[in-house]
Amino acid sequence: MADQSAPQDGTAKAWSGRFSEPVSELVKRYTASVFFDNRMAAQDIRGSLAHAKMLARQGIIGQSDLADIERGMAQIVGEIERGEFNWNLDDEDVHLNIEKRLTALVGDAGKRLHTGRSRNDQVATDVRLWLRGEIDKLAALLGAMQHALVELAAQHADTVMPGFTHMQVAQPVSFAHHLLAYVEMFARDAERLVDVRKRTNRLPLGAAALAGTSYPLDRERVARTLGFDGVCQNSLDAVSDRDFALEFSGFAAICMVHVSRLSEEIVLWMSQNFGFIDLADRYCTGSSIMPQKRNPDVAELARGKSGRVVGHLMGLITLMKGQPLAYNKDNQEDKEPLFDSADTAIDTLRIYADMMGSRVEANGEKVFNVRVKREAMQAALTQGYATATDLADYLVKKGLPFRDAHEAVALAVRAAELTGCDLPQIPLADLKAAMTHVPGAVERLAEDVFQVLTVEGSLASRDHVGGTAPNQVRAAIARARSRLA
Repeated sequence: MADQSAPQDGTAKAWSGRFSEPVSELVKRYTASVFFDNRMAAQDIRGSLAHAKMLARQGIIGQSDLADIERGMAQIVGEIERGEFNWNLDDEDVHLNIEKRLTALVGDAGKRLHTGRSRNDQVATDVRLWLRGEIDKLAALLGAMQHALVELAAQHADTVMPGFTHMQVAQPVSFAHHLLAYVEMFARDAERLVDVRKRTNRLPLGAAALAGTSYPLDRERVARTLGFDGVCQNSLDAVSDRDFALEFSGFAAICMVHVSRLSEEIVLWMSQNFGFIDLADRYCTGSSIMPQKRNPDVAELARGKSGRVVGHLMGLITLMKGQPLAYNKDNQEDKEPLFDSADTAIDTLRIYADMMGSRVEANGEKVFNVRVKREAMQAALTQGYATATDLADYLVKKGLPFRDAHEAVALAVRAAELTGCDLPQIPLADLKAAMTHVPGAVERLAEDVFQVLTVEGSLASRDHVGGTAPNQVRAAIARARSRLA
């Protein structure tokens, strides 16, 4: 006697023969993933076709079945591309939706496609295929971001600005040198991404549900067909591993933190209190009430989005921490945070590479979207005794112990504060008078001290690899260009 609880319209679940009543509508909606995992449709079809070709080559299914599967999948691809595919909540996820439609199109051949695999290894394969594509997009965008920063830096090797510690003026640095610090950060992000790709690019398919399969599969052939570097070596690990997702989320979080730090500086530099830069209008917005406002909303929003990506990393780590081997339904929750982290990083790097770059105007002139206000940067250097360390170094080079030199300069700064002037403006006699309490300091001061107290002299003195001297900055720009070529 037929099971009267089983649907009679051909929409039975893949496991419906085991159950005596249909799934609750609430459960159906709670457990379905089709409306977010359908973005992996292309990867699911690609993986299925590689699997089907291997099954046919191994004699597990017939050549006619393979031909039917390929024909049916070609029609499904067309339906999806034209927006005609009916994504059905009853079929739970992207995998069953495609399999159900294939079976409707080609009959028994569609039912044979799942031979030798489980949704556990199928979804693990699809996620890796999808993520590999996103990684490749991000690698290109990281290159574009670095290129934009390098080209902006090339305009400003001699532009002097305050370097800050504790958000107070510390020492003069080249604006280009400051930008190149972010080039280094994004270069490390690119290196991390290369490593993530290596560990993502392993094929789980063939692990089946958790223990492998009794069919004579050729997993290595499938791996080669799909462009994987090799196969996962343990079936239990293959279906349950999400380290690659955690690593990618870690990359995305760190990369977005770097974007957020740059965003914070852009917001500060654009403020009236700093006035170091202006952004092109196309990257700013106005106020609904204050007509004078030009708000750096792109930078502010990127700063905010970084928090969401960091949160996804924490969510994925928490998702995995309590799971025993092998696959658990918990892992359905890996996709939305992973998708959103990739989307957010891609969108952010794309707009940032554009914003930090340049454009060609109708008259053929090349214009950078970040306009640097050199005079404001120079003026800010007079507010924090930025060459005080240079004065200490001068005394040390004349033979004064560093701690004594530090004390002598601290006294000189105090004297400058009382007179309301910067160190280069203090007469030599007053400078000596300020240092009289430090033995040996006064004798070592001479007129040549004023050569080191200029911001240009300070910059030029940092003449070593990694230093802010303009010639070192130009050399760093050349190295970066060579690396990015």
